Amino acid sequence: MEQFPAEEYALPFFKEKGYIRKLCPRCNTYFWTLNPDRETCGEARAEGCAYYTFLGNPPTSRSYSAREMRETFMSFFEKRGHTRIKPYPVVARWRDDIYLTHASIIDFQPYVTEGIAPPPANPLVIVQPCIRLVDITNTGPTFGKYITIFEMGGHHAFNYPDKEVYWKDQTVRYHDEFIRELGIKPEEVTYKEEMWSGGGNAGPCLECIVRGLEVATLVFMQYKVVNDKLIKLPIRTVDTGYGIERYTWLSQGVPSAFHAIYGDLLEEIFKMANISKVDNKFLAEVAKYSALINLDKTAGILESRKKVAEKLGMDALQLNEILTPIENAFTVADHTKCLTFILAEGVVPSNIQEGYLARLLFRRIYRLLRMLGIPNRLYDIIDMQIKYWSVDYPHLKEMRNEIMEMLSAEEEKFKETITRGGALVRRITEEFKARRIQNVPVETFVEFYDSHGIPPEIVKEIAEKEGLSASVPDNFYALIAERHMAQTAKQTEETTKTEDWLKEHVADLPETEPLYYKDQYMREFEAKVLKVIGKEHVVLDKTCFYPEGGGQPSDGGYLRVGDEKVEVVDVQKVGRVIVHKIKGDVIPTEGAIVRGVIDWEKRYALMKSHTATHVINSAARRVLGQHVWQFGTQKGVESSRLDISHYKRLTREEVYKIEQLANEAVFRHIPVEISWIPRSEAESLYGFRLYQGGAVPGKEIRVVKIGDWEVEACGGTHLKNTGEIGFIKILHTERIQDGVERLIYSIGTYALKAIQKNEELLWRVSEILNSPLEKLDKTAEKLLRELKEVDAERRRLIKELAEREGTLAGVKAAQELKEVNGVKVLFRDFGSNVNVDLMIQMASEAVKNDESLVAVLYGADGKTARVVIMAGKKALERGVNAVEVAREASAIIGGGGGGRPNFAQGGGPVIDKLQEAIKKAEDVIRRQVGAKA
Repeated sequence: MEQFPAEEYALPFFKEKGYIRKLCPRCNTYFWTLNPDRETCGEARAEGCAYYTFLGNPPTSRSYSAREMRETFMSFFEKRGHTRIKPYPVVARWRDDIYLTHASIIDFQPYVTEGIAPPPANPLVIVQPCIRLVDITNTGPTFGKYITIFEMGGHHAFNYPDKEVYWKDQTVRYHDEFIRELGIKPEEVTYKEEMWSGGGNAGPCLECIVRGLEVATLVFMQYKVVNDKLIKLPIRTVDTGYGIERYTWLSQGVPSAFHAIYGDLLEEIFKMANISKVDNKFLAEVAKYSALINLDKTAGILESRKKVAEKLGMDALQLNEILTPIENAFTVADHTKCLTFILAEGVVPSNIQEGYLARLLFRRIYRLLRMLGIPNRLYDIIDMQIKYWSVDYPHLKEMRNEIMEMLSAEEEKFKETITRGGALVRRITEEFKARRIQNVPVETFVEFYDSHGIPPEIVKEIAEKEGLSASVPDNFYALIAERHMAQTAKQTEETTKTEDWLKEHVADLPETEPLYYKDQYMREFEAKVLKVIGKEHVVLDKTCFYPEGGGQPSDGGYLRVGDEKVEVVDVQKVGRVIVHKIKGDVIPTEGAIVRGVIDWEKRYALMKSHTATHVINSAARRVLGQHVWQFGTQKGVESSRLDISHYKRLTREEVYKIEQLANEAVFRHIPVEISWIPRSEAESLYGFRLYQGGAVPGKEIRVVKIGDWEVEACGGTHLKNTGEIGFIKILHTERIQDGVERLIYSIGTYALKAIQKNEELLWRVSEILNSPLEKLDKTAEKLLRELKEVDAERRRLIKELAEREGTLAGVKAAQELKEVNGVKVLFRDFGSNVNVDLMIQMASEAVKNDESLVAVLYGADGKTARVVIMAGKKALERGVNAVEVAREASAIIGGGGGGRPNFAQGGGPVIDKLQEAIKKAEDVIRRQVGAKA
């Protein structure tokens, strides 16, 4: 992406005040200064352009708390004609391309910045809580230059072609006035020329530096970024980011931003962890050089620490020993606040989307608390965070109980993961040793974390105990967060490409008039054919056929073309145009008038299902808590599903309560009101719960309000009142993935049919068991108890037989035992008497008696050939891998195999090649132990 010319930054303000433009010799960046003797840009950074000089020597006229700095900033701009706006959520549910709000301008992209919707005020001022997890690794070691959660003060002006508010020059003047009001002399400030890009937009910017600390960024957004090219926007946006915490730190001059932000709360964490009181002068001296550390760009923490240690004349290891617990406490303070804000907005820790990021934070916090020796103090610290910040953000206190419940559930899951994960890691390390791999690759750490939730520190600990080398990158969690967030943009991009082939054909067509919004009960209509695409796709000037969207299938029906009919089998919206897919012998001609007839039975059933979905969603939130958000939905005629976020499996009692509440709403015949409301007005009226179904585009959004029960931005078709639903029956629930529960339900007569079907099933079971319905549970319990007793006896007999056979293995296998390069291979043919349990038990007994043994047991029962491979400990050390043996042998018999290095099994239907497969097994073992065939 190209850089901007010098003219973009040559403002009248700089010329008027006597600023000089210079080039920093260290970072090679141009900057503006009033000081003719200044040689560098003045920013404390890894290149060593400067160091912090405000520590113990603040440039402001007085000290400010974060709350005072926030109010000072807001009031300053309010007095200068800016309207104060409430902060948006930290979870950006109004957007489908990002998970978290990482800048104040995110609140207004893309609808306001691209001119689709008007801003809530112009100009405006906001202090927006933001979260940036790409800086997660640098949080503690940089003493607060980087933090994961921060408040961004933004004053924004949106300049239209016919209405200029203010632009670059006035923006810099405002900053100059603001620093003067704080008591900072203009000579202290340097303005660095940079280019800014984010959220799909870009523009030149100026970074404001005071005594080494970047305190604000003034962005002049005027481009849209498309395929790395800059396209001029019709609206030029002033996008500023004042670091409220950084200005607070600057004003206090304390050793770290954490001291300035958290105060007594940080001291309490120090006490919990028994961190000795460290001299503030020493910490300030360390902090002075902390900008030299950037774990995203350097070899690691120790390597970076050496640079600071050299400046202090200390040993790097000694410095590391002193600073590690302090920086861990800093990070705990930051991460627990960040996690509190995320959970308070209903994010359930999971393996997907923003839940993945919440889980990443939780597990990093848990690891840090273990390192500090206080793993049991998590709830106390979170509670302190809620009390500390709920004065300014009261929703934290309102969500306290749910936050604590989610934390408790996540802690239990994490403990289970560690227990299960230990065995998994040990199994993989065994495989590495068998393959003579000495170092655990970074990809393995990533795989364990992403697929199994096992932190890299646990993998490292176990791997090293097993004799392997394991080095976790210092920026591991930043890499993971960045990788996960990058997937969102990719998925969004891939989704849009699916329509490309149709887009070309409809690009020049006018917007299709959606008659289903004028009257959702309309069944027939007349329209003009605007275009016929091939033999299957038709575009009309208006339509009552609802296109697939929002989890609602498209309408069906037919088009009457003269005296003929063509079936409408699918309807899709491509941009602003609705395309009908048809099936039949007749193809309409362009310009013809056709009559559309909706399959009303299907449409009405889908309207019931859609309204019912809103009703159930609200009922679930009322029963389970405010953390419940719609995660996905699919409406159907006979049954539908709703996926909701929840941290544990739904109980039967909870399902009954949800069902009961939902039906109470149905029986109340609550009116369903639908209206189109300007975006910012709708958000102001109803909050961001509007976006239950995901991001909604457009200047105005369609709001579906079910009385006092539920309100949601929705493009689907709905009933006039809830009474039309008739009845809701939740058929069953599923845990489709961690953190997401699925409710499957039916409506009206289909609900009745489902109940009758279940009753019929109960009657059949009652007849089979010869038990009356009222005693069916007792009869089933008795049968299950007897079955368990029989199974236990069967297992006992198999074990007894296996032990007896195992002790005779050496005698019976005189001709079945081969020695291959120091490894004994026992071959045992079970013929047609295949019992896999017995084969596994016998193999286990055999390798228990001889650790250098590999047991190859096999047989065929007439339909399938079976192979069981088990290797003793010494055989593994010689290089035997049972998985490879089972896979290659099973391939011969037309099947597959799997398992672990010490035990695997396989099979296949090609019985007559079983002996060839066993010969292959022997060849593989020979190859593994380095023996000649």
